[in-house]
Amino acid sequence: MKPAFSVRGRSDVFIGPAAEILPDVLPAGRVVAVSDAAVAELHGRLLAPYETLLVGRGEEHKTLRTVETLCRRLIGLGADRKTFILGVGGGIVTDVAGFAASIYMRGLPFGFVSTTLLGQVDASVGGKNGVNVDGYKNMAGTFTQPRFVVCDPALLRTLPEREFRAGLAEAVKAAVIADAELFARLERLGFDALRGDTAELSAVVSAAVRVKAEIVERDEYEAGDRRKLNLGHTLGHAIEKCSDAMNHGEAVAVGTALAADAAVRLGVLAPADRDRIRGLLARLGFDLTPPVPVTRLLQEVGKDKKSEEGVLRVVFPTGIGGCEVRPMTRDRFAALFA
Repeated sequence: MKPAFSVRGRSDVFIGPAAEILPDVLPAGRVVAVSDAAVAELHGRLLAPYETLLVGRGEEHKTLRTVETLCRRLIGLGADRKTFILGVGGGIVTDVAGFAASIYMRGLPFGFVSTTLLGQVDASVGGKNGVNVDGYKNMAGTFTQPRFVVCDPALLRTLPEREFRAGLAEAVKAAVIADAELFARLERLGFDALRGDTAELSAVVSAAVRVKAEIVERDEYEAGDRRKLNLGHTLGHAIEKCSDAMNHGEAVAVGTALAADAAVRLGVLAPADRDRIRGLLARLGFDLTPPVPVTRLLQEVGKDKKSEEGVLRVVFPTGIGGCEVRPMTRDRFAALFA
């Protein structure tokens, strides 16, 4: 099967049945899989041919300690520079597996099978591999491209409803950034149709990956355009730091809605487009009320990795399918919520 996309000529993205694609894309030789217990139980057939290391589930396991433990276990297995690491799971698994692979023996080849919607439309694609430090998101990590990413929408049938919805937040983000047609498709379909129609879901995954792949093609290391992919994440990451009430997708949904509100106050987004953004997120089932006061969130944004020399790079939607990155002090950003 030909890849749907190729990122930087080094990372092929496939959309289709993982069981059929993997034999064609894995190199000859030793493969060690990294996954978690839930994925191993649900998709054991995918993992059966490989030695498998399991990591814990949840953000509390997305840490340097987990990466160190993985490296120790790879040493115990006698993994060498010809060993291929295969991450099979959601965004936490692929982040941890990719980070460990990128530093073990100064770098092993690796690839992913993404088993969550959030991972397929965002986390597994693009070469960012990172873990949290003291609750701050992705503060340690690398830019290293996986050899391949396999996005199999059929694997998403086993996702709990809340996890499936979380992935839709990143699809909405991609649509707001650069794809008005995808936004309209999400408006037309709604949650139930997306949940029940694999063909429609495949089209959404493909469109969202295209947005990210095209941006990463232009800016691999987040020096310019790639910052647009942080829409909703400035306050979304602050929500995750301040509260355990929301998962990543839910926090990004709130962050995107708040960014749209701020964009209207800034004068770069029409109120009607803000209403469409908020309306779509609400119809998909997101609670757009921040779990903690916005004033508390604003205290954390300056510690995020998107802050450089005391200046935030804040992403504001400018329409459906367009956005801009604007340098802004934390005080200036906070004034938009006063």
